[in-house]
Amino acid sequence: MSMTVADVGEFRLIERLHHVLEQEGVIASGVTLGIGDDTASFLPPAGYELLITCDCVVEGRHYLPDFITPVELGRRAMAMNISDIGAMGGKPLYAVVSLGLRADMLVADVEKLYRGFMAELNPFGASVIGGNLTKSDQVTFIDITLIGRIEVGTCIKRSTAQPGDTILVTGYPGQSAGGLRLLLQSPDSRVLRGHPLVQAYTAAAHRAREGRAVAKTGLATAMIDTSDGFLGDLGHICQDSGVGAVLIQEALPLNDNLRQVASQFVIDPYELVLGDSDDYELIITCRPEHIGRIRTAISSVSPVAVHDVGTITDTATGVTLMLPDGTRRDVSAHGWDHFASLRGPHG
Repeated sequence: MSMTVADVGEFRLIERLHHVLEQEGVIASGVTLGIGDDTASFLPPAGYELLITCDCVVEGRHYLPDFITPVELGRRAMAMNISDIGAMGGKPLYAVVSLGLRADMLVADVEKLYRGFMAELNPFGASVIGGNLTKSDQVTFIDITLIGRIEVGTCIKRSTAQPGDTILVTGYPGQSAGGLRLLLQSPDSRVLRGHPLVQAYTAAAHRAREGRAVAKTGLATAMIDTSDGFLGDLGHICQDSGVGAVLIQEALPLNDNLRQVASQFVIDPYELVLGDSDDYELIITCRPEHIGRIRTAISSVSPVAVHDVGTITDTATGVTLMLPDGTRRDVSAHGWDHFASLRGPHG
């Protein structure tokens, strides 16, 4: 019979997870004390600033367990945090993980969560250095604090976009939203596991390497990931920088998969691109003359497409969408709100 968390108890579970980390994880540089004491400790590297972010993933709010495996969930939860570090131009180093677990959760599934964490951390030489376990009577949750580093003075903020900047975006925002729509309408999600948009939802990918490459150029004026949806996060840049933006509808990135899903659900495909979605693409602003060098920097680490989709303006009135006929319309840029009415699982 498969063991549950209740069968092994907290301390034996911690021992098992520690063993998994020792056998399959890496030890990040600078760690002076890892798992096993009241706190972990590390030595900050000279010449670097530390970056700290945290995200909480709650069952039913941010993911549906029927649609995602424990390994995928672990990867997704860690990728969300890595994306935040990468969007500042940094490198992840140390993670502290707190889990709220139901007593009937399988121990093997908890171990698979950690294998998901390590699958995202190991390539960076980063590691889990501590955490906490608690019982949750209702739903499972994962709370991760991730610490990264960046060279002093090179951090890219969301608050420094300038009028006249070009707006770039990586990849194809909206793919994860399309994948979730497919899963929610299917009585048997297993038949959709291989669909590219479903994979974009279940195995969300960060752009931390791309963000790091952009930071090294010193040419980006602002950068943010699209965890609140493309339009929502462009809105964060505009609000914090005191600027506006004009988007060119025909320049927004659409691929065949997005078009097909939009047709299937009889919606405008640009709703998928601009709206809420669990994508972790990058929005980058820069001077027009620097577009080529930023594209080259990204292509040196990744084959991801980089699209020129609009311009930062000097009016802080929000975001305007220019339609193919030359007319313009204002578009909302509020982004995902965790305390609004439930609109489907979101990260």
